[in-house]
Amino acid sequence: MQYVVISFLCLAILLYFLLGGADFGAGIIELFTSPKNRSKTRKTMYHAIGPVWEANHMWLIIAIVILFVAFPLIYSTMSIYLHIPLAVMLIGIIARGTAFVFRHYDAVKDQMQEVYNKIFVYSSFITPLFLGIIAGSMLCGQIDTDPHNFVQAYIWGWLNFFSVAVGLFTVALCGFLAAIYLIGECKEEEDKKRFIKKAKFMNVAAVLLGIVVFWAAYSEGVPLVNWVFENPVGLTAVSLASLSLILLWYLLLKGKTKVLRILAGFQVTMILLAISYAHFPNFIRLRNGDAISLYEAIGPEKTVSTLGWALLLGSLLILPFLGYLFYKFQKKEE
Repeated sequence: MQYVVISFLCLAILLYFLLGGADFGAGIIELFTSPKNRSKTRKTMYHAIGPVWEANHMWLIIAIVILFVAFPLIYSTMSIYLHIPLAVMLIGIIARGTAFVFRHYDAVKDQMQEVYNKIFVYSSFITPLFLGIIAGSMLCGQIDTDPHNFVQAYIWGWLNFFSVAVGLFTVALCGFLAAIYLIGECKEEEDKKRFIKKAKFMNVAAVLLGIVVFWAAYSEGVPLVNWVFENPVGLTAVSLASLSLILLWYLLLKGKTKVLRILAGFQVTMILLAISYAHFPNFIRLRNGDAISLYEAIGPEKTVSTLGWALLLGSLLILPFLGYLFYKFQKKEE
């Protein structure tokens, strides 16, 4: 049953990045949109994510519950040594959700609307930034479980070149996903061209920041090149991501947008697979050279078995209704 739990953990992380990341990206797109086009961007964004955006946080909740119940050592390590970026990320989620609701449903339209707008776009940038920083911190090997002072324990584990580079790379990927997803929601050709331009910009930014991530990995001694290029799975994933990128650009230039969402999701999935496969099942690399493995940190067998059955039965209820929710609200009006 441990493989079922681990599979659900990986799936929850992937879906949160693909779906929740695109939601964050919508705010990032708005942040980099000119004032004259922001109202159109918001209208398209509301149609795309308004009905289901809160449901995407379900994947984050599932991942947290799995770590808390089945992998308490990993959960406690992250909660202790990464509590600052975790707190910032959670505050960003709350601030973003609050601003989204108030700027859309507030009965009084006054100057506070501008405040809500700023909170929404900046928290949409900050949240994936710190989500990426947390991910980078778990890979960089800077978390010190035997620190000598506060800064060494709670700051340098996540505030380093590699983690920040991964955070910025995550922001670019989220903006890219959002731009691609929003293209399909445009009814006017002018809006479609605008989002295509945003998708190209975010894709170029992601590629450049990806290079920065490799540079940071080399500087910080993170064996990212070995993980990605020295095993057949990582090399295949990178090759497929590159080929899908070429095809995606070809379709963007031709104005064909029907399969762009699938290609963008596939590309990001391959990137995550290339990075994570080589060091699996290690979940957190520590400064002393050790690593916390999913297999070694797993909880009692009865607890894991109960959680596994709960996830299997729960998915039978949640996934069909979630699919119906997406279908219902994304169905084109006749």
